[in-house]
Amino acid sequence: MTDDTATPAPAWGRQHARRLRELYRSAGWPCQDIVEIELLAGGMLERLVDDRGRETLRLTEAGLRLAAAQAARNRAALSAHEALAQRVAAQLAAAGRIAWRGLALRARLPAAAAEGVAPAGADLLGEPAAPAPPGALWGMVRPDVFSIRNTTVATYVEPVVHEVKVQRSDLLADLKRPAKRGAYLDLGACWYVLGSDARGRCIADPSEVPAECGVLVEEGGRLVAARNAPPPARAELPLAVWMALARAVPYTPGEIGVQANI
Repeated sequence: MTDDTATPAPAWGRQHARRLRELYRSAGWPCQDIVEIELLAGGMLERLVDDRGRETLRLTEAGLRLAAAQAARNRAALSAHEALAQRVAAQLAAAGRIAWRGLALRARLPAAAAEGVAPAGADLLGEPAAPAPPGALWGMVRPDVFSIRNTTVATYVEPVVHEVKVQRSDLLADLKRPAKRGAYLDLGACWYVLGSDARGRCIADPSEVPAECGVLVEEGGRLVAARNAPPPARAELPLAVWMALARAVPYTPGEIGVQANI
């Protein structure tokens, strides 16, 4: 007779693979949630108990294969733009900074026109926008990478925006939007990261990027500074930006893909 009460195997998704990666690079302490129940029942994890009765979790061979397969699928899905942005985030993390991908940040615009930038009333975080000072114009922007220094001193955070461009047409269109660039500069120092074309040539000369922005280019498989960005005008981050950072997950070395707001 067959056991009609047997639980069918779950469809393994990104949350399962993410949990496996987290457990692999940690001490293996269990969260004891439904994701771990499914991974344990499916043979992706195994329980280990030490001589003090403390339980930890370890990936089985099947769990390692699942994590590796999901990582391969994620890499294949990355576009050239996402891959370059990911390299920027990884380089910043290696330098000791805290980086985020996919943030929606509220910034002050420098001019009366806000073409290409969502008005502050249409808050992308799903909350009402805070009242702006008389005459000020605010908007929501989504930098490809946003980072700060790992410090406990608010005035030492040195916020930086990195805008990634892998197509020349996209870069030229972006350079015609001073309001967007001004919003980035309101958040901190702004860098343009220029990719290469099919022949390995940089999509633009660094001199084509406005002087108020720094420029990173690909050179010998590395990202190098073709021109440094001037120091940011803002010494501290406003409360709205801190709140956005508190609601988001920073980039973790080894992760693939864009972080999303919680």
